[in-house]
Amino acid sequence: MTAYVLGIDFGSTTGKAVILDDTGRMIAAQVSQKGAVSDEGVKAALAAAFAEAGLTEKDIARTVSTGYGRRMLDIADRTITEITCHARGAVHMVPEARMVIDIGGQDSKVIAIDANGLVSQFAMNDRCAAGTGKFLETLARAVNVELDEMGPMALEAKEKINISSMCATFAETEVISLLSEGKSKVEVLGSVHAAMAKRTIGLVARVGKREPIVMTGGVARNPAAVRHIEDELRCTLILPDRPQIAGALGAALFALDDYRKEGASRRNADVAIENDLAQAEEALRACKPACAAKDLALPAGPAGPPQQ
Repeated sequence: MTAYVLGIDFGSTTGKAVILDDTGRMIAAQVSQKGAVSDEGVKAALAAAFAEAGLTEKDIARTVSTGYGRRMLDIADRTITEITCHARGAVHMVPEARMVIDIGGQDSKVIAIDANGLVSQFAMNDRCAAGTGKFLETLARAVNVELDEMGPMALEAKEKINISSMCATFAETEVISLLSEGKSKVEVLGSVHAAMAKRTIGLVARVGKREPIVMTGGVARNPAAVRHIEDELRCTLILPDRPQIAGALGAALFALDDYRKEGASRRNADVAIENDLAQAEEALRACKPACAAKDLALPAGPAGPPQQ
């Protein structure tokens, strides 16, 4: 009889769900956006995933959750941090990956991957929306364009305009001022994406550039964001077919490990590094004020946490 496992990514703005069978084959994958840290997004993603797979919750043998709201889900047998799950999912999709850039709704993460496909180091921008999907959403409203239109429009920009603030609130004011001075939406949007890319490269610098680089998260679907980051890095990013499901896929793979009772040494290592990652997340999210862009980098080597 076939068994099934479930991975849930309870993100800051979207819910993602991935179902695998006991051979590791993906049976369903769904993404739903229902507002900031809302369980409605997760509920919608789960309902859609169960419908796609033709299953119910009772058919699931093991569930692992990750993401901002991972501890809010009673359905989960255990929780794992975003860093660990995004790395696992990205490496599953792109085995040769040595770095993952994940830009989600509320945070940005850069994760270095070792030769065994495991996390070796990471840097994370949290609490502040600078350089995230939320940053783009705020500026889309300021420019009065649809979020999906921003990237294609920004690619048409020719003039470089300096966006001095990466705070979403201050940048919105700056963008409105530029528009009132007669700057076109296209040029302003191009500059917004360029500024966002520089912010991301700052996180890459903290970890140290390693190729090949995979980009995941919702912003990976924005062609201007991808182009500007590639220009700054001077290399081509690898874009998975479904970049938003990396975290949920990683969670599902850990659920499969648990179900099979395989990879015990890896699971033990997960516990060790998870303590450090969880503490890092809590420290970042406790930071005040929220608009003070706090970055955190996990040191590599003997001073850092145990390798996965």
